[in-house]
Amino acid sequence: MATPTNEIDPSVPPSGTGCVECLAGASPGWWLHLRRCAACGHVGCCDNSPSQHATAHSKATGHPVIQSFEPGEDWLFDFRSGDFFEGPVLASPDSHPADQPVPGPAGAVPNDWERHLN
Repeated sequence: MATPTNEIDPSVPPSGTGCVECLAGASPGWWLHLRRCAACGHVGCCDNSPSQHATAHSKATGHPVIQSFEPGEDWLFDFRSGDFFEGPVLASPDSHPADQPVPGPAGAVPNDWERHLN
């Protein structure tokens, strides 16, 4: 399935440097990796993270395409087809800051974080 370019807005910057919901206080408040909505810029946590906010955002909004928000990664993913693909370059920045810890954010990750991954 080809992803229509009208579902990707390359001009929209990311919503921030971390998962919107986790940083707003949603429990447990930390993530493993970050994903960015290619339609609106929402940054959410990945499906291995305890809360899976990127997928929840896609389901709630109907925005089907995400991009990795990890340094050095530029892949896009379409939730409908389950396919990774190449697409347009999105507005900067293209990842969270390189000095931001993974998992993150600093100070919120439990010592036994591996036990909490999906």
